[in-house]
Amino acid sequence: MHKSVHKSTVPDSYTLFIVKFLLFKCFFFILCNVQVTCLFISGVLGATPVEIEHHLEMGRKLLAAGQLAEALSHYHSAVEGDSKNYLTYYKRAAVFLAMGKSKSALPDLSQAIQLKPDFLAARLQRGNILLKQGNTEEAREDFLAVLNRSPDHEEAHDQLHKADDLELLQEEAHEAHHRGDYFTTVQVLEKVIELSPWDPESRELRAECYIRLGDPRKAIMDLTPATRLRADNRAAFLKLSQLHYSLGDHHDSLSQVRECLKLDQDDKECFVHYKQVKKLSKQLDSAEELILEQRYQEATEKYESVMRTEPNVAFYTNKAKERICFCLVKMKSAEEAVDICSEAHQREPQNIHILRDRAEAYILQQEYEKAVEDYQEAREFDQENQELREGLERAQKLLKQSRKRDYYKILGVSRSANKQEIIKAYRKLAQQWHPDNFQSEADKKEAEKKFIDIASAKEVLTNPEMRQKVDSGEDPLDPENQQGGGGGREWPFGFNPFEGGNFHFKFHQH
Repeated sequence: MHKSVHKSTVPDSYTLFIVKFLLFKCFFFILCNVQVTCLFISGVLGATPVEIEHHLEMGRKLLAAGQLAEALSHYHSAVEGDSKNYLTYYKRAAVFLAMGKSKSALPDLSQAIQLKPDFLAARLQRGNILLKQGNTEEAREDFLAVLNRSPDHEEAHDQLHKADDLELLQEEAHEAHHRGDYFTTVQVLEKVIELSPWDPESRELRAECYIRLGDPRKAIMDLTPATRLRADNRAAFLKLSQLHYSLGDHHDSLSQVRECLKLDQDDKECFVHYKQVKKLSKQLDSAEELILEQRYQEATEKYESVMRTEPNVAFYTNKAKERICFCLVKMKSAEEAVDICSEAHQREPQNIHILRDRAEAYILQQEYEKAVEDYQEAREFDQENQELREGLERAQKLLKQSRKRDYYKILGVSRSANKQEIIKAYRKLAQQWHPDNFQSEADKKEAEKKFIDIASAKEVLTNPEMRQKVDSGEDPLDPENQQGGGGGREWPFGFNPFEGGNFHFKFHQH
């Protein structure tokens, strides 16, 4: 029994030692942390009046020098050093206002007023901000508070009248909007926004009116600043993105919808729109890259994908058809190009690029008159465009060249053919293309044209003097080379293929 009691006393002494040691460490740890905390509090809140004054003086100098961010940093330190000084809050508010951060200035002005309720300068400044934000009720309270202590305060009187005017205009705008008079609403809101430029609600309402009036560009101009006037304005970012998208500004659309997702990555409306814009934007960029690489067939296929991705917004279909038209011309697919370009032209009659590309397709088909017409029409929309001017000159030159007949080619003889070979070829072709061989009026008209060309070729090439001119690059039958003038068509040198000569034809009346 004695042994067992003796053994039990040893662990008790050891345990006591361990407990004392642990208690000492705990006390030491707590003491150190208290000292560190005290030192920290002292460092932040225990700034001396001299230090505070230094921050205020530096803030004033930097503000005067226009170094706003640096000035703000010193005013932050001054406020932290003395949170009971109403002037320090007021001065920091002045910096915020200089930086265009009126929302950040408001809490400082309110704190200054709370610390010194009769501080009229702060009340007037807060009232001015509230008025510009469209908050007429609270602005009026501040102006009245100033007038209560200083009845003759001229600025407070003026601002109070503005608050009353603004309230009446706001009511008038909402009434006009309610009855669907969007034009009047816009007119009234111009006056509202002039008095309250920091009011997001007025800008959003005017943007809605512009959309209803069919002027999305002006709506964008109102919604863009509105996004900065609210802390969380996802609706405005989404609307901006949708407007840019409808106008074909897919890069801007993508940028705006990303701003919405920065505020809330789980926003369903923004995310759905983001996926659509991203897909379409990628296809459009890819198509243009393929064109730059002269991979026109692949670019055409990519633009066809664009039309499938967004079939409901006219801009993207128009753009796709315009660029497919361009690619087909580059691929020398003239007939298909004319069809697509014509369809694109119907959708956008004043698009000079479509007219230019269709003109080039017509040139590929040797339809020079039509090419000239398209270039002339395009120039009506852009007189200064050098590319169109050069294209028109080229088309006119090709047209002129095409009108210079190749008499050897018409008769199908070589340039070294003798007179007998020329007459033989003439007789064969004249018999083939005599108008009496054709039934319909259209065919007869075409045959007559061919017949005249054949007869003219025979007359020119059997006349030594005229043949010499042909061989030197002139057309002896070109009206520009003929002297004098007159109405109606005359056959060269009195020659009429339908009369006289050794080869007679009879015309039958039907």
